Amino acid sequence: MSDLATLAGRAYRIRRHALHMGEVQGQGYIGQALGWADVLAVAYGHAMNYRADDRQWEGRDRFLLSHGHYAIAAYAALIDAGILPAAEFETYGSDDSRLPMSGMAAYTPGMEISGGSLGQGLAIGVGIALALRLKGNPAFVYNSMSDGELVDINNQQADGPSDTIMGFEPLADKWAAFGWHVQRTDGNDLPAVVAAFDAARALPGAKPRVVLFDTLMGKGVPFLEQREKSHFIRVDPPEWQQAIAILDASQAAA
Repeated sequence: MSDLATLAGRAYRIRRHALHMGEVQGQGYIGQALGWADVLAVAYGHAMNYRADDRQWEGRDRFLLSHGHYAIAAYAALIDAGILPAAEFETYGSDDSRLPMSGMAAYTPGMEISGGSLGQGLAIGVGIALALRLKGNPAFVYNSMSDGELVDINNQQADGPSDTIMGFEPLADKWAAFGWHVQRTDGNDLPAVVAAFDAARALPGAKPRVVLFDTLMGKGVPFLEQREKSHFIRVDPPEWQQAIAILDASQAAA
């Protein structure tokens, strides 16, 4: 359990780590990392059970990154959680790095699945959940997805806005029609994210549950928030430090 100020600090550090990794390559899925940081902060700082020094602990909650291109965000969260050493972000995307640009379970401590091909995480998560139930293990399985496939609703796909490329609404009604317990909330509002995680965990019975988080690509860095196409961002070298400076100033003023 963490208070909101602690979670806000975690979200800030996740964004900052992600920007540092983006600077290493000069490009990347940084818009997603900035937009998803609040959800990851609550997942790793409030909701999930895990042991940073025992990554194979059987009692851990499993976090599956179905949208493997969000790896830069996941690495930042794993670094902040103490599962990955901070020094490794300097190797992001490099040959022989444990931090490839798309998440790979074979390489990265704390990465439960390889998720480069979209849409696979949900089926894998169901299988893991069924196996845990057979073993009598009460651990939760969290599957992180995006609206290029599903659930981080940032309204961006590779070719432009989701609602003009391939519309998917009414998304909540579709999940509910398949028997899921559905919540939809602002994924950049920390109290709302905490409440959604708590409600999902507290739901009685074995009913599957989904939280649809509306997020803003590039959250926290105004000149990135305003990019028309932000699925994969190339940033001019001086802008990385400008973005970090903006985050630092916002954190100092909080």
